[in-house]
Amino acid sequence: MSKPVAHYSASYKAGDLLFVSGQLGISEGSLVDGVGAQTTQALANAQHVLSENGLTLGDVVKCTVFMTDIENFSVVNDAYAEVFGDHRPSRSAIAVKALPLGGLVEIEAIAYMTDG
Repeated sequence: MSKPVAHYSASYKAGDLLFVSGQLGISEGSLVDGVGAQTTQALANAQHVLSENGLTLGDVVKCTVFMTDIENFSVVNDAYAEVFGDHRPSRSAIAVKALPLGGLVEIEAIAYMTDG
């Protein structure tokens, strides 16, 4: 897991919620190749942040997906669905002009923290 590329925290707790900052498809310090692979890696990176807080992707209640080309939506959606499986958190998908480090997709998440 890489450190944030700017002045922010990878996650922030507020009450029963954990806010996971946007995750790029970075592995071993570099973006992985392709939008599908970047989606899968971004979710793996989000899972890492969640696990540091005792949570899993199953605790996610909302995701926001940013992509540089809305034409990639079906590829992003397929990779996203494969990772989440039957769990279907609320989601927004937004096309943006550019992402940090030249990423093609960035995913942020909100997870609900229960006591057990």
